[in-house]
Amino acid sequence: MYRTNTCGELNLSNVDEKIVLSGWVHKMRKMGGMTFIDLRDRYGITQLSFDQEVNPELYTQANKLGREWVVTVYGVVKERSSKNAHLTTGEIEIIASKLDVLNESKTPPFTIETNTDGGDDLRMKYRYLDLRRASVRKNLELRHKMTFETRRYLDNLHFMEVETPVLIGSTPEGARDFVVPSRMNQGEFYALPQSPQLFKQLLMVSGFDRYFQIVKCFRDEDLRADRQPEFTQIDCEMSFVEQEDILNTFEGLTKHLFKTLKGIEVPDFPRISYADAMRYYGSDKPDIRFEMKLVEIKDLTVDRNFIVFDSAPYVGAICVKNAAIYTRKQLDELINFVKRPQVGAKGLIYLRYNEDGSLKSSVDKFYSEADLKLWAERCNAKPGDLILVLAGETESTQEQLSDLRLEMASQLNLKDKNDYKCLWVVDFPLLEKDKELDRFFAKHHPFTSPKPEDIHLLDINPAAVRANAYDMVINGVEVGGGSIRIHDSEMQNKIFTVLGFTAERAQEQFGFLMDAFQYGAPPHGGIAFGLDRLVSLFIGLDSIRDCIAFPKNNSGRDVMIDAPSTIEKEQLDELGLTLIKPKE
Repeated sequence: MYRTNTCGELNLSNVDEKIVLSGWVHKMRKMGGMTFIDLRDRYGITQLSFDQEVNPELYTQANKLGREWVVTVYGVVKERSSKNAHLTTGEIEIIASKLDVLNESKTPPFTIETNTDGGDDLRMKYRYLDLRRASVRKNLELRHKMTFETRRYLDNLHFMEVETPVLIGSTPEGARDFVVPSRMNQGEFYALPQSPQLFKQLLMVSGFDRYFQIVKCFRDEDLRADRQPEFTQIDCEMSFVEQEDILNTFEGLTKHLFKTLKGIEVPDFPRISYADAMRYYGSDKPDIRFEMKLVEIKDLTVDRNFIVFDSAPYVGAICVKNAAIYTRKQLDELINFVKRPQVGAKGLIYLRYNEDGSLKSSVDKFYSEADLKLWAERCNAKPGDLILVLAGETESTQEQLSDLRLEMASQLNLKDKNDYKCLWVVDFPLLEKDKELDRFFAKHHPFTSPKPEDIHLLDINPAAVRANAYDMVINGVEVGGGSIRIHDSEMQNKIFTVLGFTAERAQEQFGFLMDAFQYGAPPHGGIAFGLDRLVSLFIGLDSIRDCIAFPKNNSGRDVMIDAPSTIEKEQLDELGLTLIKPKE
């Protein structure tokens, strides 16, 4: 027998019981003729006690153990004289009577502790050791509970989980596909799915009515903290629904997850249009844990011979509460921040509203105190506040102000990870135009339904058409998004035409879906949540990697198994492929 109990369940009610535990040697402490060993498994830590006087042979054996050795111990549960309130088992210890070494261990390259001494690269190389750390394991435990509760909630609403194919056809629209060569059909390729979009729509045509899937998706795109080449979605679709039905259903799911996993009752989610999100926050995923809304002041800045403002179509400001105390050095650092390539502004204007009521700006020679007073009133500023101003093209400047807004929130510690602010962003543009290619692309995807009241604009002003699309945003992170879909062939063909598809190309790529619509497709819509992002938000992580068991690094590599890697020439020959070496 390897164990009668786990290392996380014994307490005073088990005193005098004979038990068997198995696990890893976590820590050893030698105190005179006594040796204490913390034994760890997935469930917790239990202290083992070895007394040199009582059993010198066993005491000697225990002192030969090393960190991370795998052992089985036999003994009796006793009350500890020196209790540890930080452990669930901290009131008891095991008086050992026998010890079996199941496996020895090399000295780990980093400590298996909550605050380890291992850097990211080292921990990813030895991820199987990193996963022994309680802090990482708890992330995966919460991920498990989230998927379990999601399945339970959706099952109660009559959703059916259906698996969709992993090897599919490539669709050039959107992010880059990962492609898989076919041995049996040489010269042809599968793609790994970026989402199960087409298949879940076909399931609605099939009459499945309510579908979900916790599914792997793949995108060959540049990586950052909240992206991985393979990621997991909670993917859902419903028939005979309108937008409000989708929002209510999945707002309910999100509230359920907060209540069951975090013990938090979140209020109803406010709705904000895409246009207002950009106007007031400069972002389609606004963080509403703090104010600092964007304020347009263009009309207050003209005709003062300041060419930067006069020539700009947009002048916008944010009011930073209680930040007039910022020094010139701090303001210079903010100027350097907005000039970074990632932000892209050419400069920054500031206005201090001092505690004594005086106004001091970096453009005093162009604007009188009366002018600046109007700026302060428009921004609802009070003495002690700091106003920061950017100018330029409307959309790009709003985005720059959004970056500056988030930076100020970080500097002033306004981003409380335990304060969850959820909202829906709705009424997205259906299309966005690529000026270089002079053509429209779908803002969401080409199967998104336009707002019925905007359909007439498709012929005269496609850029003004709003979509029946929506995103769920939590603390400035887009955690889910979806739309009401087009369900009739005529409208779908119309959208393909606006997107520049020829009839032949549309038939080649999406003919099976178009054909299916001719056999009675119901009105339908859906949403997909990023499971990795949702878990990381619940835990308060800055990166999704620590809630994924075996993640890739920022270069898309798995450094533990050294993938991607080269393959043998024989494999290439079987696939009918020739490797072209990259130029040095």
